[in-house]
Amino acid sequence: MDREHVKGAADKTKGAIKEGAGKLSGDKDMETEGKIDKAKGSAHNAAGDVKDAARDAADAIKK
Repeated sequence: MDREHVKGAADKTKGAIKEGAGKLSGDKDMETEGKIDKAKGSAHNAAGDVKDAARDAADAIKK
């Protein structure tokens, strides 16, 4: 796992906690923040996947 995947996992976890706490307490703003954090986590994971694919392509070219 590279840095992007780690950040993605952390943001998704943080978002899930915020979203759950927001639902539990009825705080719509916190729930929305959680959803935004989860989306940011997905974006970081996608960026990590792109970096992995580029790295794999570069490795394949070297061989």
